[in-house]
Amino acid sequence: MSDQQGASQPKNPLHGLTLEAIVTALVAHYGWEQLGKEIDIRCFTQDPSIKSSLKFLRKTPWAREKVESLYLYVQRKQAKQAGSRSV
Repeated sequence: MSDQQGASQPKNPLHGLTLEAIVTALVAHYGWEQLGKEIDIRCFTQDPSIKSSLKFLRKTPWAREKVESLYLYVQRKQAKQAGSRSV
């Protein structure tokens, strides 16, 4: 890894997270049924499992991007709610 990549990674909100951790967090937040409605892909709607979802997402960049974007949205929303509760 070059120094430039290493320097930019701390600003990446997904740095250090595995795809498995992201999918697991989304399933915990939404459940499979709602996750399949949020992102309409078969690995979430037909006989879903973490293993089958990871296999598909690792081969399908556009789907992985959707999953990562939804994860970041959920994280921002939760952080905003947590901030408003402490006020």
